[in-house]
Amino acid sequence: MPGCGKEEFVRAAEERGFAIVRMGDTVRGEAARQNVGRTDDAIGGFAHAEREKHGYGVWAERTLSRVRGDRVLVDGLRGTAELEVFRKAFGNSLHVVAIHASPKARFARLRSRNRSDAPEAWDEFLIRDQRELAWGLGNAIATAGTMIVNEGNLATFRERAGAVLDAIAAGTNHVPQH
Repeated sequence: MPGCGKEEFVRAAEERGFAIVRMGDTVRGEAARQNVGRTDDAIGGFAHAEREKHGYGVWAERTLSRVRGDRVLVDGLRGTAELEVFRKAFGNSLHVVAIHASPKARFARLRSRNRSDAPEAWDEFLIRDQRELAWGLGNAIATAGTMIVNEGNLATFRERAGAVLDAIAAGTNHVPQH
């Protein structure tokens, strides 16, 4: 979910030599190409309209060509249809890691970012959560092979993220659960 700690997980992956592909970059790039706007409402609405028009796996399909190499972290999976696109493409080599944080913690993190898509109010935050859950994000999270709970401090989270990434990079069948 937005604000759970994905960006910190991405940083830990970069430090370990993973290539990073952000699905949100695919969405934002296409939104810019079509002059949609930069607000969360505009980009989220556009992303949703494209899912309705082309299928809920459309953003994964459009991102797939950017996934190259042996160790690639794809950030921003938003639903089961997208997950199925990646499972079909990568089979057993795909590792799905979910990061969980409470709504209160996520809202505070999003507000502190000062990004154009940050919610200004709690109601706005809840609307964004509901939109993303409607895409099947909760189901994708529920089927993740690894779950990291991010309710503590940054150092603890980065330690947990590192252990998960190291196990994946080593090809270990046992990825630590946190």
